[in-house]
Amino acid sequence: MSHDYSENVLIQESAADLLRDELGWEVVYAYNTEQLGEAGTLGRKSYKEILLTRYFREALLHLNPWLTPTQLDEAQRLMEHRLSTASLLQINEEKYFLIRDGIPVTVKKPGGRTEKKYAAVIDFQNPENNRFLAVQELKVDGDLYHKRPDIVGFVNGIPLLFVELKVAGVDVQDAYTNNYTDYLDTTPHLFYYNAFLILSNGLESKVGTLGSKYEFFHDWKRLEEREPGSVALETMLRGICKKEIFLDLLENFILFDHSGGHTAKILARNHQYLGVNEAIKAYEARRLNNGKLGVFWHTQGSGKSYSMLFLAQKIRRKFSGSPTIVVLTDRVELNKQVSDTFENCGVLGAAKAGQFIASGGTDLLDKLRGNPSFVFTLIQKFNRADMEPIYPDHDILIMSDEAHRSQYGVYADKMVRLLPTASRIGFTGMPLLSSDHITERTFGGYISVYDFQRAVDDGATVPLYYENRGEKILDVKDNPEITDRILDAIEQADMDVNQQDRLEREFAKEIHVLTATPRLECIAHDFAGHYSDLWTSGKAMFVCLNKVTCVRMYDLVQKYWTDEIDTLKERIKSASQQEAQELERKLQWMQETEMAVVISQEQNEVQTFQKWRLDIQTHRTKMEKRELDKEFKDADNPLRVVFVCAMWLTGFDVKCLSCLYLDKPLKAHTLM
Repeated sequence: MSHDYSENVLIQESAADLLRDELGWEVVYAYNTEQLGEAGTLGRKSYKEILLTRYFREALLHLNPWLTPTQLDEAQRLMEHRLSTASLLQINEEKYFLIRDGIPVTVKKPGGRTEKKYAAVIDFQNPENNRFLAVQELKVDGDLYHKRPDIVGFVNGIPLLFVELKVAGVDVQDAYTNNYTDYLDTTPHLFYYNAFLILSNGLESKVGTLGSKYEFFHDWKRLEEREPGSVALETMLRGICKKEIFLDLLENFILFDHSGGHTAKILARNHQYLGVNEAIKAYEARRLNNGKLGVFWHTQGSGKSYSMLFLAQKIRRKFSGSPTIVVLTDRVELNKQVSDTFENCGVLGAAKAGQFIASGGTDLLDKLRGNPSFVFTLIQKFNRADMEPIYPDHDILIMSDEAHRSQYGVYADKMVRLLPTASRIGFTGMPLLSSDHITERTFGGYISVYDFQRAVDDGATVPLYYENRGEKILDVKDNPEITDRILDAIEQADMDVNQQDRLEREFAKEIHVLTATPRLECIAHDFAGHYSDLWTSGKAMFVCLNKVTCVRMYDLVQKYWTDEIDTLKERIKSASQQEAQELERKLQWMQETEMAVVISQEQNEVQTFQKWRLDIQTHRTKMEKRELDKEFKDADNPLRVVFVCAMWLTGFDVKCLSCLYLDKPLKAHTLM
C-alpha cells in the first residue's frame, strides 16, 4: 500500500488489520485509490454519496428475492429520502427503523389493490449473510467542504460505523471536539444512517451515539462480565465490531428516548449489554430452572431501567409466542416512571402506557388472562388469597423492579401461586442480604453483577462522599437509639399509609425526639448555611422522616435561608471589588432559588396538616399544577431544593443533583 503516513496511520492500520484478519470484515483503503462509477471501487458516482447503492441493492435482492425492479427502486428511494425540515437526529431515527424493521414497499394484489410488504435490509439471524466493509480514508464531500474520515464501517452498503482516531499522546476528547463535531457541521449526511461512533487514541477509546455530549460517550472494557477490563481500542473493536455482536447491538440495544420533550439516542453500555445477554440465556433455559431466571444486580445509577427496556425489547423481537411481560414495582410513582419510560422509548409501539397499567386487582386478573404485550402493576395488587391460578397458552415473564425490598415477601408467594408457569427475574440496585431468603426463593441467584465500585471505576456512576453533619449540630444531644425495629417500621410506613399510626404509636418517644422543634430548627439552620456555601455545585434533596416533617422543615428552611440572604447583603457592603462581584452572583443565585415539598397524597391530608397548623394545599397545588420532576431535573431551572420522605428516592435519576441531606433513619436497601 502506498500512501502518505498521517499522524495516526499506525493506529488506523492496526484497527484495519484487526477488523480484517480477526473479525472478518472486508477492508478497503480509498484515499487517492477509489475509482468512481458504477463499476468503480465502491460503486459511487460522486464523493457526496454515502449510501453504497451497489452493495445495498445487491443485499436487498439477496435477502428479498421477491422484489421486482420497480420495488427495488422504491426501496432505495425510501432509504435515501429525507424531509428537508427534519433534524439530523430525526433523520437518523427514521433510517434506524428502516434498517432494523425493513423497508415498506408496495405490492400489487388482484383487483387493483395494493398493500405494504417489508423488505429486509440486514439478515440479523445470520451475520455471515451480510457484507461487512470497512473503508479507510473515504472521501466525503459536503456542500462546501471535503472530508476524509479515518474509518467508516458499512453493512450491506449502509454506513453504520464512524471511527475517528488520534495519536496516543492526544486526549480522546480532542477527537470529539475538533474532529467529530466538524464532520457534523460540514458533512452531516455522513451520519444519516450511523449507529455507532468510536473515538480512540489507541490506548483509550470511547463509544457513543449521534446527538450525545462527550460525557455520555463511554468505555467498552470487557468481553466477559468478570474480566478486569481494558480501555484499549482493540478491546472495543472486539466488543463491538465482531459481526454477531455488531448486529445484536444494532437490533436490540439502541433506543430513542423521547422523555422530556426532546430525543436522546441511547446505546447500551458495556455492562448492560453483557448483563442483559446473561438474562437472555437464563430466559432461554427458563423451563430448566422452574421459571427462576435470577437476580440482576446492577448498582444505582448504572442504568437499570434501560436494562429492563433492552431485555424486554430483545425478548419481544427474538422469541416466538408473543410473551406477556409483567413489570412489577411497589410504588405508584415508580410504576408511572417505569411505564412512561417504556412508552417514551417506543418499546410499547404506538400504544400509550395507560392501557397496560393495571388499575386494580380485578383489572390485573383480566389483563393476565388475556395476552397483552405488557402489564404494569404494583406488587400489592397480588393481594387476594382466593385467586385461582392462571395457566395461559403463552409465556409470561415477570420483571420485578427493586426486587430486594422487604414488602415483596408479603405478596411474592401469592404472585407465584397465581402465575405458576411464569418466568421471574428480579432487578435490584443492591446486593442481597444474607438474611434475604425471599428474593432468592422467588427469583433465584445472581445472573449478572455490576457493583458500585466497578461502576465508579468505569465512570458509569459518580462516587459518593459522606459527611456527618450531626457533629456540627451541638444542640442536638438526645437523638434516640435507632434499632432495626424502628427502621423496619419506618420502611413499612413509607409503603403503606395505614402503617403510619403503628409507627407513631409503638415508637412515640423516638419519633417525638426526631421531630422535636428545637432539633428541626437546628438542622434547618445548618442546612441553609451548608447548602448556600455549595451554591455552584448543583441541586439538593432533603429527606425527612415523614410528610408532616417535610412541610415543617420547608418552613424552617425558608426562615434561615432569608437570614442567610440578609447576612450576605451585609457582607457585600464591606467587600472588596472582586469579592463583591462574586458575592453578588451568589446573592442572585440564592434569591432565585426555589424550593418545593414533594410528597404523595393521602386520605384526609388537609385535616392532618391542619392539626400541625400547616398549609398543605399550597404545596399540593404546586405539585399538581407543575411538572416538578422535569423542573428539578433541568440544571438551569431555579427549582433547586426539594423536601421528600419517600417519593423520588427510587428510580428517579437527577444528573444535576449534588447533595442529598438525610434526616431520616434508613438502612440497607432503602439507604442505597
